[in-house]
Amino acid sequence: MIPVEKYGDMLYRLSLSMLRNKQDAEDSVQDTFMRYLYKKPKFNDEEHEKAWLLRVCINVCKNKLRARKRHEYVSMEDLGVYDFTYKDFSIFDAVSKLPEKYKAVILLYYVEEYKVDEIAKILNISSSAVKKRLQRAREMLKVYEENI
Repeated sequence: MIPVEKYGDMLYRLSLSMLRNKQDAEDSVQDTFMRYLYKKPKFNDEEHEKAWLLRVCINVCKNKLRARKRHEYVSMEDLGVYDFTYKDFSIFDAVSKLPEKYKAVILLYYVEEYKVDEIAKILNISSSAVKKRLQRAREMLKVYEENI
């Protein structure tokens, strides 16, 4: 039996206190139980099981915090804080409508500020392919901007 009912609230409170974000806390609890299902550990008693779940949950939260530091992002809720013009929203809308392979390179290059070589490694493509996708994405965005 999966101990979700028994330990779910405790793990959620722990995650929420570490991450200070409801969605990330929910994700970390889910990841913890997924690891529980995947590993299928054998425990001596309930305390051992509880300690294992707590340790895994803490590690998952630490990984999320490390990822946040490496890749800072602005949540959609925080976008309302900034004074965007209609043009800013239309650019955001245009990027969201790009085909996935072009959207990925645009976001990695301009938002996450990766270099071309780093994007190539992340996407498992050549540097020249990244440059070409950036060029084509910019052309698509230019066409979209002209139609506004």
